[in-house]
This record gives sequence, structure tokens and C-alpha cells, in this order.
Amino acid sequence: MVNESTSDGSGDRVFLTTRVLSALIVPILVAAFMMLYLFSGDTGRLFAWPVKPPMSALMLGGTYLGGAYFFTIAATTRRWHYVSLGFLPVTAFAAILGIATILHWDRFTHGHISFELWAFLYFTLPFVIPVVWYRNWRATQGLKETDERKLPRVLRVATAVLGGVLVAASIVLLLFPDVMIPFWPWALTALTARVLAAMFALSGLVGLGVTVDGRWSAARTPFQAQIISIALILLGLVIARGDVAWSRWETWLFVAGLLLELAVIGWAAAWARGSSVVGPPDAPA
Repeated sequence: MVNESTSDGSGDRVFLTTRVLSALIVPILVAAFMMLYLFSGDTGRLFAWPVKPPMSALMLGGTYLGGAYFFTIAATTRRWHYVSLGFLPVTAFAAILGIATILHWDRFTHGHISFELWAFLYFTLPFVIPVVWYRNWRATQGLKETDERKLPRVLRVATAVLGGVLVAASIVLLLFPDVMIPFWPWALTALTARVLAAMFALSGLVGLGVTVDGRWSAARTPFQAQIISIALILLGLVIARGDVAWSRWETWLFVAGLLLELAVIGWAAAWARGSSVVGPPDAPA
């Protein structure tokens, strides 16, 4: 087996296998974004199943473009810890979508290339990504900590609370979709509720990972991916405003949650700029 460690002995490097996997995932996510976001009303013809109403397609599409950004960085960055916090949340995302596919097998457009690719990804990535993550993570064990300061305690508490709420919502959406469907701002089926569970798990586990790790340089890339996704979801609420029950308090709670997540990320970024965070020589700002 080829030793993918660098000549300077540092294990904080992204292995070649991780780069290749990430590079392969990017165009798939971009294509899915285009089908779901740019053609949200035509998913019955283009996508793995007819995603209705369009707002559900727009939310999933926005998540995919954020994911494409994350994996682009993973394929090109020098330091493993810049992207390490995203891999296990992506594993949970893929695993939940795999479960949703099995539970709602009859809802998919069998024989369509989009479905074949969907099924391949979500039946393999929950097993492949943890292996890739573990090989990179194991190489970092025993490395000397950098001088980088950790995010302040109050900010990490905020990411923990927000992450915990999102993970709890994900569990309810996955296990008891009928409980959440009546309260959702737009129409859901059991399948789309479980797809939302995957998205909530992804975002929530990122928040919990940031709480545990605490370094801005580790949080920055996953946070940037979340900014892209949240911005596109907010735009989607405008584009598909006819799908959304604006008179319901649950709708405004959903919007407030998105804005709160953006506020926490902005708070972390402002702290990092203002505190002169010390890290590796090539650490992101």
C-alpha cells in the first residue's frame, strides 16, 4: 500500500483517496443542484423522483450546492482539519437518504439514470466516507496541537444548542414523519420529510462537531458551505412563495431558525477576524 503521508511527517494532510472521492462527488452534486434548483418544477422528468412541491426541491438543491462547495475544498485544500468536520455529517446525510430510499422504494422513478445514480450513491457513501474519514483522522493522532485559540465558550454553547435542536428535529422527521408533516410550512410527504431529516442531521452534526473541536480553521469550510445552502433556501422561499403557508407561525419559526444559524456563523467569523486567531502558516482567515 502506498504511504500517503507527506515527507515532512505531518499527518494533517488530505490523502489522495480523499481528494479523488471528493472530486468525483462535486460534479454529481452540481448536476443535482441544477436539476432541483433551476428546474424545480420539472423534477418528475429530470430527477430520481418527482419532488413536490417545488419548495422541497429548492431546499434539497440548495443543500447540494453547499455540499459541492465543501467537496471542492476537500479536493483542493492542503490541511485535513480544514474539512474534517464535514465528513461524518455527510455520512449521516447519505445514510438517512439511503434509509428513505428503501422505505419509499415505490416513489422513485426506476430505470431513470438519476435514480440509478441516487441509489448507487446513497447505498455506498454511508460505508465509503467513514473509511476515508478514519484513514485521515488516524494520521492526525499524536500530532502536536497548534497555537490556534478555540472559539469562545458562549459561542460553542450556541453551536451545541442549535446543533442539538437540529439533530432532534432530524430524528423526529426520520422516525415519525407524520408528527411533523401537519406543522410544516409547506406540504410534505413521508419521503420528503425524511429527506429533510437528512438535511437537518447534516447541519446539526456540523454544529456539534464545531462545539467539540472549537477551532475556527476547522469550522470555516463547513460554515461557508452552510451559508451557501441557507442563502439558497431563503431565496427558495421567495421563488416558491406560493408553496409556503406564510400565515402560520411555524413558517416564521423556520425562517427565524435559518437566520439564527446565519447569525451564529457570522458571530464566529467576526470573532475570528477580531481576535487575530493564530494557526498554521496557511490557515484560512
